[in-house]
Amino acid sequence: MAERAVPVHGTDCGFAWQIHKQPMADQNGHIDAGPSLEQVAGMGFPAPPPPIYSCTLTPELVAKAREELQEKPEWRLRDVQALRDMILKEQPNLRTRLDDAFLLRFLRARKFDYDRALQLLLNYHGSRRAWPEVFQDLKPSTVKHVLDLGFLTVLPRPDPQGRYILCLRPGKWKPNDYPFVDNIRAIYLTLEKLIQPEETQVNGIVILVDYTGVGLSQASNPGPLLAKKVVSILQDGFPIRIKAVNIINEPRIFKGIFAIIKPFLKEKMAERYVLHGSDLSSLHRVIPRSVLPEEYGGVAGRLDMSAWAQTLLEAEEEFVVEFCQPDPLDGVVLPDSVLYEGEQAEDSYRSLRSQLYYCY
Repeated sequence: MAERAVPVHGTDCGFAWQIHKQPMADQNGHIDAGPSLEQVAGMGFPAPPPPIYSCTLTPELVAKAREELQEKPEWRLRDVQALRDMILKEQPNLRTRLDDAFLLRFLRARKFDYDRALQLLLNYHGSRRAWPEVFQDLKPSTVKHVLDLGFLTVLPRPDPQGRYILCLRPGKWKPNDYPFVDNIRAIYLTLEKLIQPEETQVNGIVILVDYTGVGLSQASNPGPLLAKKVVSILQDGFPIRIKAVNIINEPRIFKGIFAIIKPFLKEKMAERYVLHGSDLSSLHRVIPRSVLPEEYGGVAGRLDMSAWAQTLLEAEEEFVVEFCQPDPLDGVVLPDSVLYEGEQAEDSYRSLRSQLYYCY
């Protein structure tokens, strides 16, 4: 047995340290984690991580993480400790989780580059300060109306690459229903839940956006400042790997929508956008019918919006602990690169809005 310090709630920095005994990993950094995800969670979504970190990756995913993320199982805990030491040294006032499972998200998202992982962690917390209307009192019960409307869900089965599919239906939302920022809150909570299992940290996710019913009122509502904030968080402020964004049933107006988004996308991310139109056979070439609902030509039954909504609502308490606390950046001086500036985006809004009207 090995002794290891793990964080618990209750100190000025949000966590105290207690010593727990933990089984030693084998030469591949693998630890017997008990029942499989299927045993724990049935055929539903992956179970939350254990309170004390133990690797839950299969041998195949360990190999994938080594190849794609530069993750060496035998150095995993050493790398986590190195990042933890950097945080305590360079940002001693930052109120952040310091446990292994949490820090591993950031290391994996930045291929175990310590400096980039630390920057991502600062961006992650910095986005809360830069966008309080999204993060204040952020918990599932506050976005129940979004879930009930059917704006988003997560398909219950991952694709053959093990990637869960976040399905967005922006046409379900109308500007008179509620502020668009509530949709962003629901998406963020979904990402937070999805990133918990190690499998998602390694495999990443796929986004499927169905633009059925989207008209000028929905397309022009967010604006480039909002688009820039969303893209900034997804690219540089959240520890998740977005492997593909599949767009279906996009109307002509999508040219204007993408004109708003594209300037803020990194080249690598822009290349991952695939426009299928109404050609479902094109979609099936990248997402097999076996995991798609009948609405999208699949054989996995009808699209069920309630299962994921229930998953989020049942996680209310953990989100209260995570987001309904004092500002984690209180007393922390962040570099300018963390903040999301929007003046340039607003200056270009009028010309882009005219493009929307033209496309419509």
